[in-house]
Amino acid sequence: MFRLTLMTLAMSTALAAAADKKYWVFFGTGTTGKSKSQGLYSSEFDATTGKLSEPKPVAKVKNPTFIAIHPNSKFLYCIGEVDTIGGKKAGGVHAFSIDASNGTLTKLNDSDSGSPGPAHVNVDPSGQCLIVSNYGSGSVKCLKLDDDGSIGKDSSFHQHTGSSVNPARQKEPHVHSGHVSPDGRFAVLVDLGLDKLMVYKLDPKTAKLTPNDPAFFATHPGAGPRHFAWHPNGKWAYTNGELDATVTAMSYDPKAGTFTKLNVCPTLPADVADDVKAKNSTAEIVAHPDGKTVFVSNRGHNSIATFQVSEDGSLTPGPHLMSPDIKTPRNFNLDPTGQWILIANQDGDSIAKFKWNAAAGTGEDMHELVRIPKPMCIRFVERK
Repeated sequence: MFRLTLMTLAMSTALAAAADKKYWVFFGTGTTGKSKSQGLYSSEFDATTGKLSEPKPVAKVKNPTFIAIHPNSKFLYCIGEVDTIGGKKAGGVHAFSIDASNGTLTKLNDSDSGSPGPAHVNVDPSGQCLIVSNYGSGSVKCLKLDDDGSIGKDSSFHQHTGSSVNPARQKEPHVHSGHVSPDGRFAVLVDLGLDKLMVYKLDPKTAKLTPNDPAFFATHPGAGPRHFAWHPNGKWAYTNGELDATVTAMSYDPKAGTFTKLNVCPTLPADVADDVKAKNSTAEIVAHPDGKTVFVSNRGHNSIATFQVSEDGSLTPGPHLMSPDIKTPRNFNLDPTGQWILIANQDGDSIAKFKWNAAAGTGEDMHELVRIPKPMCIRFVERK
């Protein structure tokens, strides 16, 4: 209890210091179908007032549905969620430098994801390598990053194999996201098709991935784990089941790179209608920087589920953030101060906003929509 209280106090001090700052918000979008998106966009965000400016296009990229920011905030990386690039059967990976004075991007270089259908990209905490998750083909590629932020040579590629119990979605592996441990020693690849968190040893200097022993943590069958969030203390972690609307809480052993299940909670209210339950799937999961709350987005129910973090890291369901403005929340994110939640409405062509009351564990709908074509991902960078 004492240690958790000290951590919370330290985090509260840091959040308060950030509260009067301004940020650039970068948006990844979908450009396929009837979308009018031009690629990557940016807006200015005031953490004091919560004001978000109209998004402006900053880089033309085909289907940049997920983005990641380098730890030094000087570089941005995005996938191109496509099946071919440059005549190769693979998706795109693109690098940009960030001008934090005006929120613009400058292209550095491009690479490929190694196989078709990338869905996620992440940078290790030291900023030395990039992990790309290929949902369509069930593989992971690790790329070296050069000092200037550009993408270097390929270093590791691993193809997953196997299946799970859902015949419609789990006939083969589907790596949906990749996440590096806080100390940079392990990479966790979340495989929806296998119902597993595949764990690799990571050497950031060489961008090499080596299967851990044991090689995975298995969720319950049919969960379809999609994304993953570390608790700020690095001792707990959480993954959302896309297919069965659940969230699994786990304890983490940083020496062995292993997980132990704590508990599993539903992301939908108990009284939700059967037709809503049938069409619902979860998308994003985020841990609040104060460590007290975990959030999961529900597509179909169109809500953000909240969970209180107990003293042992397990979760207790809290209230749902709901609004007519939320339409297919593919992604959402908290601003660095932890006061505001921006929600990417994939089917609403807009960003919805809630103000988070950490003391009460509730969110207030601000009823302030900002328009942007088919938003998919939200990331913050401090304005200089």
